[in-house]
Amino acid sequence: MRPLAAAFASILLLLLAPLAASQEDHHHALSEEEVGSVHFTTSCRADLAIDFNHAVALLHSFQYEQARQAFTDISEKDPQCAMAQWGVGMSHYHGLWDNGDMAAGRAALKKAQQIAAGNSKTTAGEGAYIDALAEIYREDGKDAYAHGVAFEQKMAALQTAYPHDDEAAIFHALSLAITAPKTDKTFSNQRKCGEILEPIFARQPHHPGIAHYIIHCYDNPMLAEKGLNAARIYAKIAPASAHANHMPSHLFTRVGSWDESISSNLKSEELAAAAETSSKNGEARDQRLHAMDYLEYAYLQSGRVGKAKAVLDEMNALPPISGLTLTGGYALAAIPARIAIELGNWEQAGELRAHEESVPWAQAITWAAIGVGSARAKNLDRASQAERKLADLRDAIAKQNNAYWSNQVEVQRREVATWIAEQSGKASDALQLARSAAELEESMDKHAVTPGAITPAREMLAELLLMEHHAKESLAEYQSVLKIAPNRFNALYGAARAAETAGDASAASAYFRKLTEVASGDERPELKVAREKVLAEKASASQP
Repeated sequence: MRPLAAAFASILLLLLAPLAASQEDHHHALSEEEVGSVHFTTSCRADLAIDFNHAVALLHSFQYEQARQAFTDISEKDPQCAMAQWGVGMSHYHGLWDNGDMAAGRAALKKAQQIAAGNSKTTAGEGAYIDALAEIYREDGKDAYAHGVAFEQKMAALQTAYPHDDEAAIFHALSLAITAPKTDKTFSNQRKCGEILEPIFARQPHHPGIAHYIIHCYDNPMLAEKGLNAARIYAKIAPASAHANHMPSHLFTRVGSWDESISSNLKSEELAAAAETSSKNGEARDQRLHAMDYLEYAYLQSGRVGKAKAVLDEMNALPPISGLTLTGGYALAAIPARIAIELGNWEQAGELRAHEESVPWAQAITWAAIGVGSARAKNLDRASQAERKLADLRDAIAKQNNAYWSNQVEVQRREVATWIAEQSGKASDALQLARSAAELEESMDKHAVTPGAITPAREMLAELLLMEHHAKESLAEYQSVLKIAPNRFNALYGAARAAETAGDASAASAYFRKLTEVASGDERPELKVAREKVLAEKASASQP
């Protein structure tokens, strides 16, 4: 009977093989409900392994609220699973955004430590994960950055101790992105992050965290092109995640691919809006507003004024919600400021009102727009009020030992002072202030919360130089802007005008032509001018 049974089993395997392959293909087709594929081995109940992997996948896409609930459900089913409480603690650690619930995270960490201490099945590796997270919630008087560095060091040691644990390496890569200094223009941490992740991505092409963190680590002018493959795959890996659909637009923004950015954020906003119905805090609204800010930016850079105004109208129509963090507060301030400043609606900018309940650096966006708009509308009293307010916000932030945001607000103060000086007939002072603002801004990389400054400080300098009849210098500054922020609408048009004024017809033609390629519609008069210039050049070239 044994040979017969063996033969039957072989036949059965042959019959079932196509079905198994079909099921595997279906899995990798990634249905709308999926959030990616993760393999995180724990000592928790074996029947909860799929649930745990799903929770970690949500965590890797920063779907914090959903991940937190998933880990909580696991903890209720298996109270001896220390890693479930580790997951809850990780869901409260928003290192890239500095907006997590530290008290709740610390409580979860303590539970994880207590369970691990009392459960002999908890492995040494799991203990190392919990020990690393303890650095984030350590109450020693040090700031969040110092805790982040300590966490990164512990995760590096964990990766070294367990070289076959891809999750350790992946979370270590994220910690490198979190602790990357904003003033390091060599992007050392970000390069290390990519070196860790890229080989793992080849082995695990459906892992959400790998694609996600590659995008974060390459979200800078020097490395953005390297991350485009991950950017174009991530949303396919985790199609049900609002953040996974949004995140690729970070790199699409860096390279000026506006249509791709728009597509990403339309889907992200749709998913985040749907999540609001079940959200118990402000996280879904944060995600929605974050996508809307990037969407607004892309619409403005591609000449779609009506679409940009529709984003602002939609934002203004949203019912108020509690629990918003820096992510949402920043977008609430940035969206109205962007449309007013980028379109040169100076009176509209001067009439904006800051959300006093927002964090100081979100308030500063509004006051900067008020100041620039008021100065350029020749309302110098209102502009001076804005400059004083920005100085106060700068100093208040400095007292919080937050040099990065204090310096960002100082850039904005100098920008307002630039236009006050220009309108007061002090052109040399204005140029000096504008240069100092550009240099300070470019000593720091942008924060992940924003697609970019309302207006790059160097773009303001370039415009001012053109106004003061320094066309060649203006062109050089616009060209510098476009190296850092490719395909910006106002920078392309400004470069074309500066080149034309400087007598560089070839460069002017190239910039006018580029503007017609990256922007669409008939809503911006600058684009109409660019099209006329391109048509005139073609007509001239066709003349015998």
